Amino acid sequence: MAKKAKVVKEKKRQELVKKYATIRRELKEKGDYKALRKLPRDSSPTRLHNRCEISGRPRGYMRTFEMSRITFRELAQKGQLP
Repeated sequence: MAKKAKVVKEKKRQELVKKYATIRRELKEKGDYKALRKLPRDSSPTRLHNRCEISGRPRGYMRTFEMSRITFRELAQKGQLP
C-alpha cells in the first residue's frame, strides 16, 4: 500500500493538469514561453505518473485495467474480474 500522501498528491496533479490544459495549449500555439514558465510546475502533463486505483502502487501498472499487477492477480484469483 502506497502512502496516502503520495496518492493525494498525484490526484492534485491530475486536477491541475485538467485545469490548465486549455491555457497551456493556447500559450504553446502563441509561442509565449515566458508566460508558460509562470504556470505551476505540476500543471504539466509530463509530471503525471500512473498509480493503481486500489492500492496506489506506482510500479507494475497495467494501463488497460488501471491497476497494479499485484492487485490484478489478487482480483483474478478471487474471480472478481470480468
